Amino acid sequence: MSEAHEIQGFDPSTKLEIDKVGSPDVEAVNPRTDTEEAFEEARTALMQLAASNPDLATSLSRIVTAIATEAARSKRLTQSLLRATQGVDQGYKRTKPDAPERRGGRRNPGAFDPISIFAEHGEEGLRERLAGLSIEQLRDIIAEQGMDHDRLAMKWKDRTRLSDRIVERVLARSVKGEVFRSP
Repeated sequence: MSEAHEIQGFDPSTKLEIDKVGSPDVEAVNPRTDTEEAFEEARTALMQLAASNPDLATSLSRIVTAIATEAARSKRLTQSLLRATQGVDQGYKRTKPDAPERRGGRRNPGAFDPISIFAEHGEEGLRERLAGLSIEQLRDIIAEQGMDHDRLAMKWKDRTRLSDRIVERVLARSVKGEVFRSP
């Protein structure tokens, strides 16, 4: 009696016979593999489902059989299935190991805070510190400090122009609210 094909006509009142290979002594020497345990869990789950919904149990059994048959023939499908189910048995979230880490459009943090440098060393001190940075580092400061109000600075390729934008925005922020401060 083949268990995989008998699900459709499953009668819950019928006692099931489960074939076990070997005796208890043999099982102690040759314990069940993870694959055998997974097969038994799937079989048990399908049999329980067949008790309440035999049509669904039969459909699921046929789907699994079709997928397994195709995976045995196609290395590509086998690899896709392995990637799709990676970590499922351990209860982990599905991951894509081949996917590059996404930055989400975020830049690196700025090399330093231009406002604090301006407060301590003035405009000349800020310009000196900015002169030693690369174009990408200057863009990082502009992005972190929100200094690209017109969405042009990130396109610039001139280090002087980027430095001028930083100094301009720091100066504007330093005097903002002056009119409300007491003399």
